[in-house]
Amino acid sequence: MTRSLLSTLLFITLLSAPALSQKTDSLIRKSIFFGGGSYYVDEYQSIELQDFILNVEKLENYEIVLFSHTDNIGGKEYNEWLSFMRSTAVQDKLIEIGIAEEMMEIKNFGMNNPLYRNSSYNGRHMNRRVDVILVPIVF
Repeated sequence: MTRSLLSTLLFITLLSAPALSQKTDSLIRKSIFFGGGSYYVDEYQSIELQDFILNVEKLENYEIVLFSHTDNIGGKEYNEWLSFMRSTAVQDKLIEIGIAEEMMEIKNFGMNNPLYRNSSYNGRHMNRRVDVILVPIVF
C-alpha cells in the first residue's frame, strides 16, 4: 500500500473519531493544540506529547503520521503555510525527544477537511491542531 493511499485511508478513518488522545483498534492518536495563528508548541503541549510518546510500548513497531489542521480564519495560502509550520513544530519536538525523522510522515490539510465546525469558537479551537497518529508497521 502506498504512503499517500495509507494517509488518505487514515484520514477517512479518523474523521469520525474524537481528537484528544485515544486508541482505536490498532491506531493510537494524540492531538496537539495551538492558539489562533500560532505554530508555537507551548510547555503543556510539549509535556503532553513527550508523555504520550514515551508511554508507547514498542514504539519502533509504529510509523508516526502527523496530520496538521487549521481553522478557517485567514486565506487558503496562509492556512497552508500555518499547517506546514505546525506540523514542522511538532516534528521538531518529536526529534528532540529522540524520534528519527524517517519514522514520520506529514500531511498538511490547512483549513480543508475540518473535523469540527468553524462556525463556533470551540470548533475553531479544536481544528487548530496536529494529530499525532501511530500506525502499526505490518511485518
